[in-house]
Amino acid sequence: MKTLTMLMLGLGLTVSAVTNAGGIAVVDLARVVESSTYLKQQNASLGQSVKPTSTKLEQLGKELETMQQKAQTDGPKMNQADIQKMTALYQAKMNEFNTTQQGLQTKVQTSLQSMNTTFESRVKQAAEQLRKENSLDFILNKNSTVASDAQYDLTDKMIQKVNAMK
Repeated sequence: MKTLTMLMLGLGLTVSAVTNAGGIAVVDLARVVESSTYLKQQNASLGQSVKPTSTKLEQLGKELETMQQKAQTDGPKMNQADIQKMTALYQAKMNEFNTTQQGLQTKVQTSLQSMNTTFESRVKQAAEQLRKENSLDFILNKNSTVASDAQYDLTDKMIQKVNAMK
């Protein structure tokens, strides 16, 4: 009986030592994204850089609308040559609008892709630092876990690390 108790005690200590050797923590990635000073700065910068083009698109849209209204009101009274002129002018404005819009979309997509790549790299680097600092085996996305204890939530530390990166 004493041998069995010693064996069970020994197994219990072994299991305990193995489970405490590493561990798992969670991070709320949505909060990390929301709290990212990098993403906030990049979004503000992107907004400023596309503002002139957005303003130009608004102006072109108004011009196109005005041309449509004029065609509706004056169209029946116009001769064939004036209709052709107005149609050509409208097509030129529409082409300018479409080209400008496509250029803006390309610029925004390229900027967002670059921002996401940089941010993802920062998150992975911060996660690896936290994993090593806390002797963890895994850091999981909190939103993908069914339940976790708040003591294993490293979200605030992750936010600090990601925001401290330059």
